[in-house]
Amino acid sequence: MAPYSVSHDLRTPLKAIRGFSSILKESHATDLSSAAARYLENIDKGAREMEQLVDGLLAFSKLGWDALHPRQIEMRSLVDAALVMLGSMRGDREVQITIENMQSCRADKTLLQQVWVNLLSNALKYTRDRSPAVITIGSIREKNTNVFFVEDNGVGFDSKYADTLFGVFQRLHRTEDYEGTGVGLALVQRIIHRHGGRIWAEAKQGVGATFFFTLGEPVTS
Repeated sequence: MAPYSVSHDLRTPLKAIRGFSSILKESHATDLSSAAARYLENIDKGAREMEQLVDGLLAFSKLGWDALHPRQIEMRSLVDAALVMLGSMRGDREVQITIENMQSCRADKTLLQQVWVNLLSNALKYTRDRSPAVITIGSIREKNTNVFFVEDNGVGFDSKYADTLFGVFQRLHRTEDYEGTGVGLALVQRIIHRHGGRIWAEAKQGVGATFFFTLGEPVTS
C-alpha cells in the first residue's frame, strides 16, 4: 500500500475524533463538567499529536523513493531561511545566535532546508530554559571534508546514548518536558545518508549538545 494511501487512511479517523470532540465541547459546553471538558481537551491533543506523527512518518517513508534534485547551494541562505521559519520559537527569549563561516555545497535544496529546520528547531527547543540561549552554527574543514554543525548550551544528554538519537521514535527526554514526535532526527539522518554523508552528535548532560554532519555525492535514484 502506498504511503499516501496509508496516510489518508490514518488521518480520516483522527479528523473524525477531533471533529466530534469539538462538537461536544462547543454544543454542550454548559452540560460538561470541568473534568469532562479536560478529557475532551486531552482527546483533541492526542489526535493532533497523532496527526503530526503520521505526517512525520509519511515524510520519512517518502525519502526512500523520492528522487533527489541536487544543485549548488549557498548554505548560509538555508540557515537564514530556517531561522526565519522558526521565529515563533524564539519569541521574547534572549537567544544569541552566531553564524560562522558556511561552505557552499551540492545538495537537494528542499531536503537540506529540512535538515536545518529540524536541527535548529531542536537547538531552540532544548535551550528554552537558558537565559541567554546560545546557539552557534557553522562549518569546519576536516580531512578534505566540510563538516557542518549546530552547537547549543541546552539541556544536553548523556553521550553514551548519542547513537540512539537517530532512530524512529527514539527520545532521550520526556514528551511532557519537550514536545516532539521522535521522527525529526531520523528524518535528518535519512536525508544526510541519501546525500552520501553522515551525521553524529556530541553532548554533555546539562551543558549542551552539538550536531555535526557531512555531505557526499547525492544519490539521485
